[in-house]
Amino acid sequence: MVSGASTAADARRLRPPARLDPAAVRGIAIFVILVAAGLYYVKWNPSYHRAFTAASRHSIGASIVSGEAAAPPAVGWPAAWSYTIAYFKAVWQAVILGLLIGAGVQVLVPCTWMSRRFGHSGFASTAVAGLAAVPSMMCTCCAAPAAVGLARSGASVGAILAYWLGNPMLNPATMIFTGFVLGWNWVVLRIVVGTALVLGVAQWANGLVAENSRAAHPGPSPTAPPVAHDRPSFARWAGAVWELSRCLIPEYVVIVMALGAARAWLFPAMNPVIGHSLWLMGVFAIGGTLFVVPTAAEIPIVQALMALGLGSGGAAALLTTLPAAGLPALLMLRRGVPARALVAVSLAVVALGVISGGAAEALGF
Repeated sequence: MVSGASTAADARRLRPPARLDPAAVRGIAIFVILVAAGLYYVKWNPSYHRAFTAASRHSIGASIVSGEAAAPPAVGWPAAWSYTIAYFKAVWQAVILGLLIGAGVQVLVPCTWMSRRFGHSGFASTAVAGLAAVPSMMCTCCAAPAAVGLARSGASVGAILAYWLGNPMLNPATMIFTGFVLGWNWVVLRIVVGTALVLGVAQWANGLVAENSRAAHPGPSPTAPPVAHDRPSFARWAGAVWELSRCLIPEYVVIVMALGAARAWLFPAMNPVIGHSLWLMGVFAIGGTLFVVPTAAEIPIVQALMALGLGSGGAAALLTTLPAAGLPALLMLRRGVPARALVAVSLAVVALGVISGGAAEALGF
């Protein structure tokens, strides 16, 4: 009996994986073309030209938090409205692309194919997802719909988080901007912290949730809405885009407005007296984890604050935490990631912000 069961198990392991049918291959090809074309238009080409601006001017623009002023506007409706307009003017194209990718990965890419590559709880799925995030170069809020799509396609929590965190933290364009604007020592710090987040923290959070049953039975998330496979692909894709938009966008807009209104509380007026305070690293680590900014917007924020007297510790805390999480993205991601993992990642981002701040001070940045 045991021998027969063992032989059957060995046969299953040695059996070659099922080949994709032509329709599946066609769907994957369409998805790859969509992603490449969208990223070229929204991210790659603009970032290429922006790099020359960073190199020649050592700046990529004014701080989105305070503009040309020395401090953010007072808490209130005008602050909320002005920040919301400025923020979505910067990210609307990437938000649409994130929705298209999140829907496309559910409709165009077979769930079995996704599960084999991203659905296991081991480190390999996390690492592959982290590498896949490098060319995406989106902020966490724009990457969140794509991450939810991964979750609904059967990806593991580690892979989802690695892709989501890897978009902003391992963004090669942002690293180039950082080097030209702030200095290349900051790039080294970002690579170290980003790698720790994408590979270390994502895999650690993966181990905190019950992944064993999911890895043993890979497939679409049980929270995913049913997909009518008898409809044409375009109709299913449009339906998936609508479902993601309906679930994610309203709360996204509301939270961005709330954070925009409160930015004077999260970013106190800076001066050299408080700029090197140890407590400020903690304040900025927490505030940066909650706040939401477009891709690379942390660079002019830090540049403006350093000109007003912010020390390297607070600057490093902001450079680590501002791009890494964001309350709107965390709430959107709860559609596909257990709350326990999201809380763990948030606390880890705060901790790494403080650690990177201490390292920057100790190394004399």
